[in-house]
Amino acid sequence: MLDKLDPLNAQAQAADKDTGTVAPAADLPAPASADREYVKKATKAAVEFESFFISHMLQQMRESQRTLAPEDSPMKDPVNSDMLDMADKLLAGHMANQRAFGVADAILRQLLPQGLNKSK
Repeated sequence: MLDKLDPLNAQAQAADKDTGTVAPAADLPAPASADREYVKKATKAAVEFESFFISHMLQQMRESQRTLAPEDSPMKDPVNSDMLDMADKLLAGHMANQRAFGVADAILRQLLPQGLNKSK
């Protein structure tokens, strides 16, 4: 019953196992020129989410480092924290653009039809 309600699941089941191509589902529209705009927006959003994810992970790592550092450590000095946070955000942006963690690719595999999903 769920297979009839979920067009993506029906499309996945219709995949040709020998060639790896996906047969188009009958109830899904064919890709149009408007899909290019959707692909751009989806890719941008997925990369930005990966950047946010990496930035948040780095922020949590810095927080743990500050908590565990001894009292006389430079990591406890709040003067350094602004620059380190900015550096972490820049690093997260660069890593996300390289799709280092694969989060954006995983999101795009779920959002885009098989033929439109082109990584990097």
